[in-house]
Amino acid sequence: MFRAIILMAVISTGMAWIATAQESSPVTNPSTTILPGARIEIDAATFPSLQAAFDAIPPEGGVVRIPPGTFEISQPLVLSRSDVLIQGAGAATHIKNMNMEGQPALVVKHPDGEKVKSADQLWRVMLSQFRITGQEKSGNGIEAVFVNEIFLQGLTVSYHGGDGIKLDRCYEDARVNACLMTYNKQTGLNLPGCHDIVVSANQFEENRDALHCFDAFNLCMTGNCIDDHLGDGVVIENTYGSVVSGNMIEECDGRAIVLARDCYGITLSSNVIAHNGGGIDLIDAHGCAVSANTFPLLKMPPKAKDGTQPSQLETRCLRIGEDSSRITVSGNSFCDSFIGEGAVQRKLSDQLAGGIVLEGTRDININGNTFSSVPKAVETRGTASENVQFTDNMLIDAPSDLQP
Repeated sequence: MFRAIILMAVISTGMAWIATAQESSPVTNPSTTILPGARIEIDAATFPSLQAAFDAIPPEGGVVRIPPGTFEISQPLVLSRSDVLIQGAGAATHIKNMNMEGQPALVVKHPDGEKVKSADQLWRVMLSQFRITGQEKSGNGIEAVFVNEIFLQGLTVSYHGGDGIKLDRCYEDARVNACLMTYNKQTGLNLPGCHDIVVSANQFEENRDALHCFDAFNLCMTGNCIDDHLGDGVVIENTYGSVVSGNMIEECDGRAIVLARDCYGITLSSNVIAHNGGGIDLIDAHGCAVSANTFPLLKMPPKAKDGTQPSQLETRCLRIGEDSSRITVSGNSFCDSFIGEGAVQRKLSDQLAGGIVLEGTRDININGNTFSSVPKAVETRGTASENVQFTDNMLIDAPSDLQP
C-alpha cells in the first residue's frame, strides 16, 4: 500500500511538471514570430503564383521558399526588392519558361529598370537551389540589371534561347558559385559592365560560348569546368586586372580563351586547355601573363568541302596577334598524348598538337616552356615580330621558327 502511494505521488509530480513546462514553453505558431526584428519567411506554396509570392516581399526584404514542383510560366517573373533570398529545394524546384516571344524567365531589377538612379539600385539579392529552363524561342534564363552584390549559388540554368545568366552592369561584387549552365543558345554566363566578379566552381556545357566578360573589371574565374561548347570558351574584352586560373576547358569547337579590345593586366594561369578548336587567342592584350597552363592536343580542323583533311601543321595553342604586346609566356606545357615508352594514348588520327603563333607582335618574353611532339614550337606569321625573347625552353620533337 505504501509503495502504491509513493508511486502515485511520483506520477502526479511528473504530470504537474510537464504541464508547467508546456505553459512556460508554448508552441510557436509558424506564421508568427516573437524575435524582435525578425521577418516571416514567405512560403510560395501558399500563394496562387510565384509572382504573387515575390510581390509579397516587404520593402525591407525577405526570404521566399519555393517548394518542390514544376512551375510553368509564360511571362517573366520579376523580383524588385533588395536584401532578398529566393531559395528552392534543389533541382526538384523547376521553373519552366514557356514564353515563345523571346522573354526571359526571371528578371531582377528595380521598378525603374535601366533608368534607376544610382542611389536606388538593388543590393544583396541571392538566388539559390532551383532549376530554371526555357526553350529556343524564349529569352535569357536569369537577367539582372543594376543589382549590386548579387549572389547566384546552386542553380541549374538550361535550354534558354538567349543567355543562361546575364548580369547586366551588376557593378559591385557579383558572385556566381556552384551553378550548372548548359545547352543555352547564346552565352552560358554573360557579364557586361560588372566589377569585382567571382565565378567559381561552376560547370558549363554545350552553350554557344561559356562566358563573356565585356567592358568590365577584376574578374576572378577559378575552378570551373567548361566542356563541349559550340563556339568559344571564355571571351574577355575591354577588361583589366583579372585572373583566369585553375579551370578545365575542353572540347570547344572554337577557342578556349580569347582576350580582345584593349585588355591589360590579366593572368591566365594553371588551366588545362584540352582538345579545343584553338587554345588562347590574344587578339588585343597587353601586360598579360600566360603561365603554367597545359595544352594537350587540338581538335582536327574541319574537312574541306571536297572532303580532304587540312594539313596537321597547326600551332594554335597560343596565338599572339599584331595588336598585342608585352606578354610573358612561362612554364607552359604544349604536348600531344604521349604516355611514355614510345606510346601515345590517342589514335594516330587524333594527335594534332600545337605551340605558339606570333603574328607581327612585339615585346614578348617566352621562357621556361616545354614543347613536345608539336608540328612547330613557335611559328612566325605575317610581319616580323619585334623584341621577342625565347630563352630556357625545352623542345622535344618540335621544330621551331625561333631557336633557343
